Amino acid sequence: MLSKKKTLTLAITCALTLSLSGCFLEGDDGETGPVGPAGPAGPAGADGAAGTDGASAPTTLSATLIGRSVLNETDPSGAAEIVAYQASKGWVYAVNSSGDPVVVEIMDINNLDASALTADAEGVVNNTNLDSAITLNVNDTSGLTGDANSIAFDNNNDVLAVAVAADTGVRGSVAFYDVSGAAPVFLSNVEVGFLPDNVVFTHDGTKAIVANEGEPADDYSVDPEGSISIIELTDGVPAMMDIELTFGGLDQAELEAQGAVFANPDGRTINGNLYTASVAQDLEPEYVAVSEDDSLAFVAIQENNALAIVDLSTNTLAGVIGLGFKDWSNLLLDASDRDGGVNLSNYPGLFGMYQPDTIDSFTWNGANFIVTANEGDGREYFFDAPDEATCLTTLGGVDFDDDDGCLAFIDEIRVEDLTLAANFDYVNNDDDDIGRLLVTTFLGSEDGSTDGSGTYNELYTYGARSFTIWDTNGLVVYDSGDDFERITASIFGPLFNNNNDENEGDTRSDAKGPEPEALALGMIDGRQYAFVGLERMGGVMAYDITNPYNVQFVSYFINRGVAEGADITGDLAPEGMSFISAMDSPTGEALLVIGNEESGSVQIYQITAE
Repeated sequence: MLSKKKTLTLAITCALTLSLSGCFLEGDDGETGPVGPAGPAGPAGADGAAGTDGASAPTTLSATLIGRSVLNETDPSGAAEIVAYQASKGWVYAVNSSGDPVVVEIMDINNLDASALTADAEGVVNNTNLDSAITLNVNDTSGLTGDANSIAFDNNNDVLAVAVAADTGVRGSVAFYDVSGAAPVFLSNVEVGFLPDNVVFTHDGTKAIVANEGEPADDYSVDPEGSISIIELTDGVPAMMDIELTFGGLDQAELEAQGAVFANPDGRTINGNLYTASVAQDLEPEYVAVSEDDSLAFVAIQENNALAIVDLSTNTLAGVIGLGFKDWSNLLLDASDRDGGVNLSNYPGLFGMYQPDTIDSFTWNGANFIVTANEGDGREYFFDAPDEATCLTTLGGVDFDDDDGCLAFIDEIRVEDLTLAANFDYVNNDDDDIGRLLVTTFLGSEDGSTDGSGTYNELYTYGARSFTIWDTNGLVVYDSGDDFERITASIFGPLFNNNNDENEGDTRSDAKGPEPEALALGMIDGRQYAFVGLERMGGVMAYDITNPYNVQFVSYFINRGVAEGADITGDLAPEGMSFISAMDSPTGEALLVIGNEESGSVQIYQITAE
């Protein structure tokens, strides 16, 4: 420590020498002086280039039921299935298959009074505010007999197409109508393949593409080939003949290696007929989608878990792709309808056959993508027999039911009726677990048996309980995974996986769960959305798919009563949907039209972004 004397001397020395050399002891800083006056402003910089408008950020959607009609209140089942829209008039078309003859109902939706729809205590709308204005009798006007399976509308030329099936083994037709006037005017019939199940126009209206399913007779005595028809139109006038694309020459082993499925009674004698299956007979086209630029058509081949691609510039078959299988190892599903409610589990060794029903297509970054509703479907055929003994011993059936008759063929079985390999030791193969689940006998057996007699180290169930986005290579870009079951279980609890004809929860867990079937795509405020209808549970799931590599769930809306044991109410089993853009909508907002098969109702939702 410095003494006081030394400190004083040091301070004096610093004071004397400060002006010459400074000192190692510094004083306090002085106060900051005032800021000087501002100088003149510099010249303004040049304006930057204007940015491009971006799409709105992902958002939720609001769905308001503004229109509802029940087409056949006395017998509604089947009264409303496939729907279409005429933009020039604001008319909605719906196939009504509930009676004889088959008709197409036409409804004017220009002046809907949404306030006329009222909800019951459960919040379900059961009344209507929309009636059919015109009933088109397809059989009478076209001269065709048989069922109308599908309709499509060309808004370029105001032309309606109706796909009409005939008896098994007899070619079907598409009936065309001019609907530019006050009422439909029949144009012509064009013969197509066997059992036309879906018809779609290209966006420019120059072609109609038809999926001809070609299903066999109930006793497999006749099994026509499935095919795809292309009908060319000039200014709305159809050609006299179709261009038919068939599947002859395709290699079954190659398709199976890609994940296609072939389940049939090949080599068996049924009702006195030896059945021999070809690839062309076994492939059964279900539904058509057309790329936005009209260069390609994509055709779902549901039971075969496959997709056909058609080159529309040459009207040729570009190829058939097996879709492969969904792995349930790291996803959740409820496998039993007898396990007391919600029991979501994952099952290593269990796979789902996608088996899409409705499909659609959109473009992102100049590339085409396909969207599928993965319903799933097995094969089950009954024919008449007088009794069980005749069915089993004389006619070659595999089972007999007093109500349904002689079972000619079935490819599904419950897991509890199979012998499982050791890799399934983690499950309880009973009604409380995976034992109730329906799977195919044709895949998963260690020895390759197809009748359920082998030991199964893999299990393959019907459908994927999801929707999927694919690229044109057949690769999965996005799959909604286990969303549908988890979302409905969160909302409805034990009443999830309900059936479409009863209010008894968990009744579809052993089969295909919520069973996505209907599908429509649409643009709202610059963003692309997918709407997926759940056939069994009911309602519509909505996803933002603007970027197929960054998909977002945005909404679920449903108009169905689900009170346990109560009479079923509302809208049941969405079968077909049609999206109406805001530009074409009579309300100025986007609309979604839904045909509900079980309730026979047509719903019109107004969809807005929030």
